[in-house]
Amino acid sequence: MKEKDTSTLPGGKPEHQIRFTQLAAYGAGGIIPIALFNVAGILVGLMGNISLGLSAFWLGAILIVPRLWDALSDPLIGHLSDNTRTRWGRRRPFLLIGGIAVAVFFVVIWWIPKGDMVRAWFPSDSGFQWFQLGYILFSLLLFFTAVNIFEIPHGALGMEMTTEYHERTRLFSAKSFVGNLFAMGTPWLFAIASMEIFKGPGGNEADGMRYVSLMIAAILIPLSFWWFFKLREPGFVKAASHEKTPFWKDMKRTANNRNFIMLTLTIFTLAMGFNFVQLLGSYIPIFYVFGGDKVAGAYLLGMNGMIWAITGVLAVFPLNWISPKLGKRNTLTIAILLMCCAQLSKIVCYNPHYPYLVIIPTVLLSTGMLFFFTLGSSMVGDICDEDELKTGYRAEGSYYSVFWWFIKMGSALASFVAGALIVLTMFDETQVTKVDSIQGSIREMRSKVRFWENYKGVAGANTEWIESSRKQSAEALKEAKEYVSYLEKESRKDASEANKNLPDYPSRKGKILSGATSAEKAAIAKLELIQSRLGKHGLQTQTPGTDSLIKEAIPLTFQTKLEKARIYSFELLSHLESRSLENTNSKEHYKKLNRDITGIDERLSGMNTASSLDNLDKELDGIEKEIVLLTQQTPYTLLMMRVVEIGLPVLLGFFSIFFVLRYTLTEKRSHEIKELLRQRNADRPKEEV
Repeated sequence: MKEKDTSTLPGGKPEHQIRFTQLAAYGAGGIIPIALFNVAGILVGLMGNISLGLSAFWLGAILIVPRLWDALSDPLIGHLSDNTRTRWGRRRPFLLIGGIAVAVFFVVIWWIPKGDMVRAWFPSDSGFQWFQLGYILFSLLLFFTAVNIFEIPHGALGMEMTTEYHERTRLFSAKSFVGNLFAMGTPWLFAIASMEIFKGPGGNEADGMRYVSLMIAAILIPLSFWWFFKLREPGFVKAASHEKTPFWKDMKRTANNRNFIMLTLTIFTLAMGFNFVQLLGSYIPIFYVFGGDKVAGAYLLGMNGMIWAITGVLAVFPLNWISPKLGKRNTLTIAILLMCCAQLSKIVCYNPHYPYLVIIPTVLLSTGMLFFFTLGSSMVGDICDEDELKTGYRAEGSYYSVFWWFIKMGSALASFVAGALIVLTMFDETQVTKVDSIQGSIREMRSKVRFWENYKGVAGANTEWIESSRKQSAEALKEAKEYVSYLEKESRKDASEANKNLPDYPSRKGKILSGATSAEKAAIAKLELIQSRLGKHGLQTQTPGTDSLIKEAIPLTFQTKLEKARIYSFELLSHLESRSLENTNSKEHYKKLNRDITGIDERLSGMNTASSLDNLDKELDGIEKEIVLLTQQTPYTLLMMRVVEIGLPVLLGFFSIFFVLRYTLTEKRSHEIKELLRQRNADRPKEEV
């Protein structure tokens, strides 16, 4: 039988048991590495591709750059954390600075410059896209560095808050519990960002995330102060007496620990394999299950993500029951097998007729991942105990930084490979973003129509409506002038390189740009006249002709938005015609899409903004519903996405099992190490301990 530890704290609790207040404060730190770290990694790639039209390959590639930077910064942060000596400890100052920095840079990520006026600064669309990619890369470097400043000292602190084998698992379970609890809301961020209140009538998810991110920052900053003042460092007294060690000595120590190598290889392989679930798993519900309907797909992603988070919260309890009975290594093996079963179940559960079957693999996968990553962090703490027995020095920061870097490098490689595979599957992000542009213009027009439907004619031509008309026409005048400037710049660009498959594309584009410019200039002249005449009437309510002026202004407030929709429709039609020539194996798919967009293009070209508002709204509503179907991808693309997303994680899962079976730090050996450390510390003079 094991001998019970009878040492107690003044409150009657065993000395290794962590108080609830400390458990709660430490657990709340899981918000950053579990929720926000993944939100940035997933949503930047997803929104950058389907909302901004940026290449999935290059988005995946730039996600690797922060990981390469982490190869230097992570060990340095871990080393600095181990060797920091302040009145507040060696870990807590990093939690405050890192937490605030995470909040600030999470907001910065989403304020990506976009729009026609910004695009006009660049000589070509590719130049504008490279500018956006550069902004994303720079902001991600800042954000992930801030995450590292917080997470590495936070993880190291968790390893030294207790030395008891299973109490350490309980501590990291609390971190997973609170992190996943917060993560219940994060899967809805895509859906929340799609709400009109955040994105505006003509915006998309990328616009909505700008304001959603501000709400996240408002939560994080107060939490950063709570972590700093609440958490305690029980190991700092011992660490303060240690001499500071050179950086390379700490790195050599971690590289020579065989168990640490086996554990990190296990984590690395799984992190790389199962991050395909997070990236490609976001595309499949939208473009396979719901045929390109991003609103319906976003709702499913939100529901599925919430189930994921709830499962992750609840899985903490069986983990803390199973791990003490089977041991950490065996429980880790079970977790890997559970994750592989989850992937294989998707063969049946990815079903457009029964979309919510995806909940089944989600529950299995969330449970396995919670077990896997919680145990991984806990096992690093056991390795630090082993290292202390050998060297007499504790370097949790160095060990955790290397461990954390391997997790992130696996995630980044997965993002890069997934981005490359998305390109190889021939996913057409340009098609999706051009549909978004048309939808945006249609929604803005409908928003104006609904506004003007409240106008009651002569009887309603009062002070309020005169002022509203003046304001609406002023906004329309400003928009029209800016759009003319954009059209003139576009007309001067060389369009011959934009669509090489269609020789007549430059002449067709020149013609539609010329027509739009003439229409906009005519609208500007009319709006200026209306503004002048409305200004003369002041705020009088029954001035003769006021009603006719307001009615004359109404269709002009739609004009620019309609011209934008027509040009976007032309661009989508040209793009689909070009793609149909490139993809001869998907002729039927593109034949249908071309037929649909041609019909929409003709309806937009023939639309008269001076028609009745009721008819105009019905026409716009019909177009808005039909255009959703234009985001559908080819059958080949959808098949290859499912094959890669299901198969590759299973393959890498078998490699992880190979590595974990070579991990030799068993539960029995960990208890022996703890007892030997206790005896050695008891034999030392008090001032040395």
